Amino acid sequence: MAFGGFVWFVGGPDAAGRYLTAYLVEKSLSIDNVFVFAVIFSGLAVPERYRYHVLFWGVIGALVFRFLFILAGSALISAFSWVVYVFGAFLVFTGIRLLRSGNDEEADPQDNRALKLLRRVLPFTEDYRGDHFFVNENGKRYATPLLAALVVIEASDVIFAIDSVPAVLSLTQTTFVAYSAMAFAVLGLRALYFALEGLVDRFVYLHYGLAAILIFLGAEFVLQGFGIHVPIYASLAIIAAVITTSIVLSLKATSGEKTSG
Repeated sequence: MAFGGFVWFVGGPDAAGRYLTAYLVEKSLSIDNVFVFAVIFSGLAVPERYRYHVLFWGVIGALVFRFLFILAGSALISAFSWVVYVFGAFLVFTGIRLLRSGNDEEADPQDNRALKLLRRVLPFTEDYRGDHFFVNENGKRYATPLLAALVVIEASDVIFAIDSVPAVLSLTQTTFVAYSAMAFAVLGLRALYFALEGLVDRFVYLHYGLAAILIFLGAEFVLQGFGIHVPIYASLAIIAAVITTSIVLSLKATSGEKTSG
């Protein structure tokens, strides 16, 4: 978090507060990513020793997509002030949908639309070939199941970015601050996955916390359209309290259970 000090030095306490809050939001939503990644790796039977390789390229893709989404979102807000209402309503809708769906959405990775499309145009090997995404056999180029895992990971992350980018933009529309916060949070995604992989089944109340945060940020976005701004450190305190409470309650509720790892 040393970069937060740099932001403080360049933009002052308000910019630093927005960076820290955006970082916390993106990091919190990344925990949900970890659970989805665990389902994908399990569903596609990706060997443990190759998961780091997939996540490395997955993070690269996540950085690229978030950069493009941040630019597009900031441009839309600058060009059309009413977009804040659209983004705000979307965040509220997403939060309500998360409340209703809970932790039950575990779609089969084999049914991913991007993967199905890729399999129509590329031949795949039946098994993994080390950490290679492509191999040449008998004069023909084949994709491996590791590429399938990467495609599903990237497709899932794009969906997460559609939620997280408006959430971050509700806190700051400064492209540098918004993208820096998201980038530094995403860069720790691999370490976060391997740290929490075995705790997937214990965060039973996390989705309630994330839903509450999305609804709060959506409402805050709409208020901005009316010229009402919530102090950034108040937002930081609320978000930190919500995510901490949901994690603590989850761990206490499952303290006697075995982890999935």
